[in-house]
Amino acid sequence: MYEIIRGCFDRHGDKRYGEFVTQRQHALQCATLASQEGASAPLIAAALLHDIGHMVESTLGSRDPADDLMHEASGARFLGQWFPREVTEPVRLHVIAKRFLCGNEVSYYDTLSPASRHSLELQGGPMSADAQRQFLTTPFAREAIALRRWDDLAKDTDLELALSLEDFKELLESLMRPEVA
Repeated sequence: MYEIIRGCFDRHGDKRYGEFVTQRQHALQCATLASQEGASAPLIAAALLHDIGHMVESTLGSRDPADDLMHEASGARFLGQWFPREVTEPVRLHVIAKRFLCGNEVSYYDTLSPASRHSLELQGGPMSADAQRQFLTTPFAREAIALRRWDDLAKDTDLELALSLEDFKELLESLMRPEVA
């Protein structure tokens, strides 16, 4: 499992995805923020891997900025081969969490990067009040909201990271579902 994930990062981790940082920098910053806030091990793993859908060979596709490739769903499916829902569900829900936050906190939209604002429109725009209430009843919604906040902060071009993907290997292996370990 780790070798497959590392392969995704080796092939695509140094690419930018509409932001000013690479996929690798973004993932490591996001996991570091989750760790610094005392998140659970599964949520740290989700923070590290939340954008893996951008790096999985079978989901790489259109270069058309009007296409939403639904990286959150493909990433959650990919990770579901090895990890429990505590890891995969925040990954699957992190896009809808952005829609929730835009509908729930008027000032949140102003914090989004231009690329994130563009993708928000492709993903359906801010949630209505009814949809927000329904989202909060979804299992792992709160974890997805926390992940979303780290996701938004993990775009610092000046941040020097002391950690590498290898530093998370033991954590990832410890979270594997018993039947696949």
